[in-house]
Amino acid sequence: MNTLQKNIALWLFISLVFVLIYHLFTQPKSTPENIIFSDFMSYAEKGQIYEVTIQGESISGKLHSGKSFKTHAPKDAGIISVLKEKGVKISAKPVDDAPWYMNILVSWFPMLLLIGVWIFFMRQMQAGGGKAMAFGKSKARLITDKSKKVTFDDVAGIDEAKAELEEVIEFLRDPKKFTRLGGRIPKGLLLVGQPGTGKTLLARAIAGEADVPFLSISGSDFVEMFVGVGASRVRDLFDQGKKHAPCIIFIDEIDAVGRHRGAGLGGGHDEREQTLNQLLVEMDGFESNEGVILVSATNRPDVLDPALLRPGRFDRQVVVPLPDVKGREKILEVHTRKTPLAEDVKFAVIARGTPGFSGADIENLVNEAVLYAARIGREKVAMSDFEFAKDKVLMGAERKSMVISDAEKRNTAYHESGHALVARLLPGSDPIHKVTIIPRGMALGVTQQLPVDEKHTYPKQYLLNQVTILLGGRAAEEMVLKDFTTGSGNDIERATNLARKMVCEWGMSDEMGPLSYGKKEEQIFLGRELAIHKDYSEETAQRIDKEINRIVLECYEKAKILLSVHIDILHRIASELLEKEVLNTAELDEIIGIKTDVEGETGNPQPS
Repeated sequence: MNTLQKNIALWLFISLVFVLIYHLFTQPKSTPENIIFSDFMSYAEKGQIYEVTIQGESISGKLHSGKSFKTHAPKDAGIISVLKEKGVKISAKPVDDAPWYMNILVSWFPMLLLIGVWIFFMRQMQAGGGKAMAFGKSKARLITDKSKKVTFDDVAGIDEAKAELEEVIEFLRDPKKFTRLGGRIPKGLLLVGQPGTGKTLLARAIAGEADVPFLSISGSDFVEMFVGVGASRVRDLFDQGKKHAPCIIFIDEIDAVGRHRGAGLGGGHDEREQTLNQLLVEMDGFESNEGVILVSATNRPDVLDPALLRPGRFDRQVVVPLPDVKGREKILEVHTRKTPLAEDVKFAVIARGTPGFSGADIENLVNEAVLYAARIGREKVAMSDFEFAKDKVLMGAERKSMVISDAEKRNTAYHESGHALVARLLPGSDPIHKVTIIPRGMALGVTQQLPVDEKHTYPKQYLLNQVTILLGGRAAEEMVLKDFTTGSGNDIERATNLARKMVCEWGMSDEMGPLSYGKKEEQIFLGRELAIHKDYSEETAQRIDKEINRIVLECYEKAKILLSVHIDILHRIASELLEKEVLNTAELDEIIGIKTDVEGETGNPQPS
């Protein structure tokens, strides 16, 4: 309503200006002479008056000589009869009832117009960053709306990061608790984590929890097309912070302005560097910013300038990790608070089946389940809806309308059966969650594995098993179809890349030893790897290629041996896939002859 009232007032002011201009410029240009009534009567009796205009008691007219005049006549003066005798042209106008203030406005209009224009430009220069003359003003938004606030109760799965930020909020609420021992308030906190882990959500929770002003801005809001705008906005941002101190300033995606200096292309002046220099000075320069805490978020801490990361600027780096299985369970509870759930929904099972999911992924999973349940007309969201949503997110949407020939479907069935059988026969491999020959996403078929436990490091044998599983599909094609298809292209690429990393990065080759080969060339300005610098000889390159080739071929032979020993089981799995199109863990283990416990886990499976 405030904006609407301002717009109405502005248009009323503009309309009034146009009316005043019209009245001003429609006034007669020649100013008539004021004469007394006796002179007017003398002119009339002598026949010197050419024409008159009577408007109430006011009379204006023109003499034969061309001179204009005006006078004031008393009522019933009998002047009309005199003017008629002398042949004077007589016209009449209604009485002008214009108020006195209109006359004042008309006379003062030029001065008022100049004052109005001056006030308009001064407001433009002093207003926020969206105004025409306010390029150097900060676009930070002051969050004061408490009705839709996010609190720490809405943040789950990242308890350590919450504890760090709760301490800062407690410092702002009761600083004497910490300063009595000689401590000082942290000047900056950097939230670091992968996309979707909840960095911005944490910042919103700080705004909801803290009883202090919260200024929010994005890193991309600083730098624009005009030189010096970024630095000016940084100064204005911290000026606003000092006015509202104690307060919290949140800069999202700070890597937009905080990248390494000296990385400008072409050797010219980089506007980003000037902005970063001003940010460094404001955070820890000669002027103190007591009571102003800077909280920033980024998923690229590797490209930030070292001067920005030192203590005194960003005193703490708070890592916001991907949630573990318990964290995912709590996040599911948070996102389903307002969702009616069926009794068969088990968050622990869903959490175990979504390894590597971030908070944003889990929110998307819940939303997909709710949409699917609503689409089929359920009153409550059931466990099957979550299973459908999980398969859609992990494997892609089903493409049942895609027309596939029987021969191609048979090829796909044996390819996916090869993956599944090798995965179930290799001890220590991740359990199979689902095998399908229904096209999903970009693939004609999918074999999905889900780990039992969270993995943070991967043993050599586990990686070799992964290479063997990736090549299981091609091995099945060669053994049964006596031919190869292009469906193995992505599997071969992933297996080769995994073997190359084992040799060149992780030192898992007995031949090459515990050495790292190939230095990554990173362009700071672009913030990504462009090439691998070859820091080894041609002879070493040949040995690396030979070792990668050995690993891949040995795993391929292992896959063929496993499948040849259990060829009957391979045929049965493929037949069941062609008939049912989808097999879950229990159905697959029943075909293979493995006894599966309630949770779908087995130790070292051995087919009966």
